[in-house]
Amino acid sequence: MSNQKAKKDKSKKKKWIKFRHKVVRNLAYAVIYPYSRIKYGITIEKNKDKSNRQYLILMNHQTAFDQFFLGMAFKGAVYYIASEDIFSNGWVSKLITYLVAPIPIKKQTTDVHAILNCMRVAKEGGSIALAPEGNRTYSGDNVYINPAIAKLAKKLALPIAFYRIEGGYGVHPRWSDVVRKGKMKGYVSRIMEPEEYKSMSDDELGGLINKELYVNDCALGGIYHHKKSAEYLERAMYVCPYCGLAEFVSKDDTIKCKKCQREIRYMPDLSLQGVGFDFPFKHTTDWYAYQCDYVNLLDTREHTDRPLYCDKAQISQVILYKNKQLIRKSTDIELYGDRMTVTAVDGFSLNIPFEEASAFVVLGKNKLNVYFDGNVYQFKGDERFNALKYVNIYYRNKNISEGNADGKFLGL
Repeated sequence: MSNQKAKKDKSKKKKWIKFRHKVVRNLAYAVIYPYSRIKYGITIEKNKDKSNRQYLILMNHQTAFDQFFLGMAFKGAVYYIASEDIFSNGWVSKLITYLVAPIPIKKQTTDVHAILNCMRVAKEGGSIALAPEGNRTYSGDNVYINPAIAKLAKKLALPIAFYRIEGGYGVHPRWSDVVRKGKMKGYVSRIMEPEEYKSMSDDELGGLINKELYVNDCALGGIYHHKKSAEYLERAMYVCPYCGLAEFVSKDDTIKCKKCQREIRYMPDLSLQGVGFDFPFKHTTDWYAYQCDYVNLLDTREHTDRPLYCDKAQISQVILYKNKQLIRKSTDIELYGDRMTVTAVDGFSLNIPFEEASAFVVLGKNKLNVYFDGNVYQFKGDERFNALKYVNIYYRNKNISEGNADGKFLGL
């Protein structure tokens, strides 16, 4: 037998699921469970189904810690579908892969390899978990769920466990650096057997998934305290109801529009109050919805001569599933209605026409990934950098360019 054939046969025998994954899960539970209770004030209800079988676990996405909350509700190892970004951090990514073997997926694409890996894990008897939204909420309300999740669920034909997280946005909003004092909970709201959904159409199953995972923290009535409750809300908001496209600056519990100087206070019950005036939106969900509507009425073709926004950011190239290579520590980036430009003092420049880019993605609190010309560029601005506006304007332009000016999808 040739060495090449031997290696091929050996690779066929490799299993995705390893015994160490269960050991790591149990050790992590002993540490993370008390930490979560103390830091996040969360109550985690264990899965009441005692059959110890495998599932496709679908969850809504509110905090960076959601996967740990979910993992503590189920026995045994759970294999998470995760963004390729966590696989592009050198030795750290290798360690994560060794310990828990997440399933990589490329955001904003139809990733055939991710689907095949899910089928592989399911065939080996593993439970698979993912957040169909693919993004954490910026406003307290759910974001877009790709209808393709229904097709994946049918293909895997596993019992579907719906895992709901409530209060996560209140305790730690995506745009914030601080965890507030308040209560949240995570629990299995429903388990759906394959026999229940196999005769459903994809649209019917997709609608059910949306319904089961829908959570609006702003409507739950929770109270969340922190003296810096509004700090960095400008990572999410960039449209002023009085000024249109604008920039904001926050401090402690208020955020201020730089154009009209109006201040808005973020209250412990997640409501918004104008300082000395009546603010038109009760919650961030309302403001965020207005912002999306505003952008969806914008004709990006009218904004190609002067930049809509100018920022400074570090630029790196993401070597997928390997590491990130710094290109420049500081660049000037400009957002137009049809492109993004990047320049540095040493003469470096990069022009990114929207029609030639395949995707704009916001990661974490305010990192921006741009998929262009076969490369993935990552931009990291300062703590007040708003990456969301780049994603929204890109998708608005894409909708118009594709003859879908009434399209509502803005990347999240």
